[in-house]
Amino acid sequence: MVSLSKSIFKAYDIRGIIDKTLDAGIARKIGHAFGLAAVARGEKSVVIGRDGRLSGPALAAALAEGLQSAGVDVIDLGVVATPMVYFGTNVLETKSGIMVTGSHNPPDYNGFKMVLAGEAIYGDAITGLYESIGRDEGKVAAQPGAYRTHDIRAAYLERIIGDVKVARPIKIAVDCGNGVAGAFAGDLYRGMGCEVIELFCEVDGNFPNHHPDPAHPENLQDLIRCLQETDAEIGLAFDGDGDRLGLVTKDGQIIYPDRQMMLFAAEVLSRNPGEQILYDVKCTRHLAPYIEKAGGKPLMYKTGHSLVKAKLKETGAPLGGEMSGHIFFKDRWYGFDDGLYAGARMLEILTKEQDPSALLNALPQSDSTPELHLHLNEGENFALMDKLRSDATFPGNRQIITIDGLRVEYEDGFGLARSSNTTPVIVMRFEAETPAALARIQGQFRDVILAAKPDAELPF
Repeated sequence: MVSLSKSIFKAYDIRGIIDKTLDAGIARKIGHAFGLAAVARGEKSVVIGRDGRLSGPALAAALAEGLQSAGVDVIDLGVVATPMVYFGTNVLETKSGIMVTGSHNPPDYNGFKMVLAGEAIYGDAITGLYESIGRDEGKVAAQPGAYRTHDIRAAYLERIIGDVKVARPIKIAVDCGNGVAGAFAGDLYRGMGCEVIELFCEVDGNFPNHHPDPAHPENLQDLIRCLQETDAEIGLAFDGDGDRLGLVTKDGQIIYPDRQMMLFAAEVLSRNPGEQILYDVKCTRHLAPYIEKAGGKPLMYKTGHSLVKAKLKETGAPLGGEMSGHIFFKDRWYGFDDGLYAGARMLEILTKEQDPSALLNALPQSDSTPELHLHLNEGENFALMDKLRSDATFPGNRQIITIDGLRVEYEDGFGLARSSNTTPVIVMRFEAETPAALARIQGQFRDVILAAKPDAELPF
């Protein structure tokens, strides 16, 4: 039995290592605590699902037992993408759901993404579950909840195919990295009228081909090669649980999500003029002017899928997005992040063009880095960021934005350092108008980080 550790209760989900910080016993306790929270909010049932990880079946079964012991009925969707659980909370007789997923973490990780009474829970609400386990473990309902399975696949696919339309036939390549999106992506896009080349769409929790994380260029090389060697026009890639989208052009250019957001924003604003468009601190400086030019109001916010979802609900914005690939459509959809749906909406836009890659490659960009990670020991990332916020100076900066870490704006670029809320790393990103400016900005960040932590092994 693994003992309960507060360290798995992250800022916007629960994430642990199997048989070290997470096992069936912990899953049962989390289910019980969440069940009590659901009952307190007037919820009678909770929808659950799991991705393709090997630890998923045991964790999901224990989670269901915990929920039932709190008096909550369980609707088990089985193996699904995370957005299909979110979809379930919008179309079934409950607004609460838990997805058992390790997302893009290594195979020995797993965890839980949660929606409680229609709200993605984060921060104090997640800490509250930890506290509830210690306080309320013995509170078993007089009448345990029921358990049933439900196949949501057809309803989910039909909902998208019925609304999102391609303008012409197109051949695409789809790389699911053996994540759970592979069980649905091919059928979804074929249902929309696309011809689909499937790469690594067999769901396999060992991830034998490459890691299912399209935020990192090394995981997109197979897709780039496929586009070179076939007549597919465009490439879509998904993370391990299907809530994030990667995009590759015919000529092998990676279109990062902050540039994808430009096309999504312009399309959404054509029906929602003057509305706010939400994006996180990692996004390009070119996104805000693009949103303004399309008639919208740009709003920069913190990174984190639960945080962006909550802000989307608070502001009423029709669209939000993160550099990591979480895209949230409230326009024609439900406001949750869904990589499969975002892929469909992207194809709707691209098929209006005879040369989709030309449209994508013409989007504004500067010299930039992907996400760079400074790996640290557990908890060290937060301490280092505190030190940087109090001590670091950045000569020649135009503005320092502190809503999430440090985003330092210059006349010719920006640098960002922020603490990850899921793993003990500092996430960094840099963008500039010239390679020399990029090197200068990175140099400033290198200096302040090494001043605070001389043994830091920097990724640049």
